Amino acid sequence: MIKNQSLEELVSYVTAKGKTVFLFTADWCGDCQFIYPALPEIEAENPDFTFVQVDRDQHMELAQQWDIFGIPSLVVIEDGKEIGRLVNKLRKTKEEINAFLASLT
Repeated sequence: MIKNQSLEELVSYVTAKGKTVFLFTADWCGDCQFIYPALPEIEAENPDFTFVQVDRDQHMELAQQWDIFGIPSLVVIEDGKEIGRLVNKLRKTKEEINAFLASLT
Protein backbone atom coordinates (compact mmCIF):
# COMPACT_ATOMS: atom_id res chain seq x y z
CA MET A 1 0.00 0.00 0.00
CA ILE A 2 1.44 3.33 -1.05
CA LYS A 3 0.80 6.06 1.55
CA ASN A 4 1.60 9.67 2.41
CA GLN A 5 2.02 11.11 -1.02
CA SER A 6 2.01 14.61 -2.44
CA LEU A 7 -0.56 15.75 -4.95
CA GLU A 8 2.09 15.44 -7.67
CA GLU A 9 2.70 11.80 -6.74
CA LEU A 10 -1.04 11.10 -6.80
CA VAL A 11 -1.26 12.55 -10.31
CA SER A 12 1.54 10.22 -11.42
CA TYR A 13 -0.50 7.21 -10.23
CA VAL A 14 -3.57 8.44 -12.13
CA THR A 15 -1.63 8.42 -15.39
CA ALA A 16 0.39 5.24 -14.69
CA LYS A 17 -0.07 2.07 -16.71
CA GLY A 18 -2.24 -0.61 -15.18
CA LYS A 19 -5.00 -0.53 -12.58
CA THR A 20 -4.62 1.69 -9.53
CA VAL A 21 -6.98 1.60 -6.56
CA PHE A 22 -7.23 4.91 -4.74
CA LEU A 23 -8.48 4.19 -1.23
CA PHE A 24 -9.71 7.38 0.43
CA THR A 25 -9.55 7.20 4.23
CA ALA A 26 -9.00 9.33 7.35
CA ASP A 27 -7.44 8.39 10.67
CA TRP A 28 -10.52 9.52 12.62
CA CYS A 29 -12.86 7.37 10.52
CA GLY A 30 -14.20 4.36 12.44
CA ASP A 31 -15.17 2.48 9.27
CA CYS A 32 -11.63 3.05 7.93
CA GLN A 33 -10.18 1.64 11.17
CA PHE A 34 -12.43 -1.40 10.67
CA ILE A 35 -10.99 -2.21 7.21
CA TYR A 36 -7.31 -1.34 7.92
CA PRO A 37 -6.42 -4.82 9.32
CA ALA A 38 -7.73 -6.49 6.14
CA LEU A 39 -5.87 -4.23 3.70
CA PRO A 40 -2.72 -6.39 3.46
CA GLU A 41 -4.87 -9.43 2.61
CA ILE A 42 -6.95 -7.47 0.09
CA GLU A 43 -3.78 -6.25 -1.56
CA ALA A 44 -2.25 -9.75 -1.64
CA GLU A 45 -5.44 -11.25 -3.10
CA ASN A 46 -5.54 -8.64 -5.88
CA PRO A 47 -2.01 -8.55 -7.34
CA ASP A 48 -3.16 -6.96 -10.62
CA PHE A 49 -3.85 -3.68 -8.81
CA THR A 50 -1.60 -1.01 -7.32
CA PHE A 51 -3.06 0.29 -4.06
CA VAL A 52 -2.69 3.94 -3.05
CA GLN A 53 -4.11 5.10 0.26
CA VAL A 54 -5.21 8.75 0.14
CA ASP A 55 -5.81 10.73 3.32
CA ARG A 56 -9.04 12.49 2.48
CA ASP A 57 -8.32 15.32 4.93
CA GLN A 58 -4.88 16.03 3.43
CA HIS A 59 -6.28 15.95 -0.10
CA MET A 60 -9.75 17.42 0.42
CA GLU A 61 -9.72 19.27 -2.92
CA LEU A 62 -9.04 16.03 -4.81
CA ALA A 63 -11.73 14.22 -2.82
CA GLN A 64 -14.21 16.93 -3.73
CA GLN A 65 -13.24 16.83 -7.42
CA TRP A 66 -13.76 13.06 -7.41
CA ASP A 67 -17.03 13.33 -5.44
CA ILE A 68 -15.66 11.48 -2.41
CA PHE A 69 -17.79 12.48 0.54
CA GLY A 70 -18.13 9.16 2.37
CA ILE A 71 -15.12 7.18 3.49
CA PRO A 72 -13.64 4.67 3.13
CA SER A 73 -14.18 4.87 -0.61
CA LEU A 74 -12.37 3.36 -3.57
CA VAL A 75 -11.83 4.71 -7.07
CA VAL A 76 -10.06 2.52 -9.63
CA ILE A 77 -8.18 4.11 -12.52
CA GLU A 78 -6.72 2.18 -15.44
CA ASP A 79 -4.38 3.92 -17.88
CA GLY A 80 -5.72 7.33 -16.86
CA LYS A 81 -9.44 6.49 -16.99
CA GLU A 82 -11.83 5.64 -14.18
CA ILE A 83 -13.11 2.08 -14.52
CA GLY A 84 -14.94 1.69 -11.23
CA ARG A 85 -15.84 3.17 -7.89
CA LEU A 86 -17.11 1.97 -4.57
CA VAL A 87 -18.07 5.29 -3.05
CA ASN A 88 -20.59 5.58 -0.26
CA LYS A 89 -20.83 6.22 3.46
CA LEU A 90 -21.19 2.55 4.41
CA ARG A 91 -18.69 0.31 6.17
CA LYS A 92 -16.95 -1.94 3.66
CA THR A 93 -15.92 -5.53 4.27
CA LYS A 94 -12.99 -7.44 2.83
CA GLU A 95 -15.42 -9.61 0.87
CA GLU A 96 -17.24 -6.60 -0.57
CA ILE A 97 -13.99 -4.95 -1.67
CA ASN A 98 -12.66 -8.18 -3.20
CA ALA A 99 -15.93 -8.70 -5.10
CA PHE A 100 -15.83 -5.12 -6.36
CA LEU A 101 -12.24 -5.52 -7.58
CA ALA A 102 -13.02 -8.89 -9.18
CA SER A 103 -15.78 -7.22 -11.20
CA LEU A 104 -13.14 -4.96 -12.77
CA THR A 105 -10.82 -7.66 -14.11
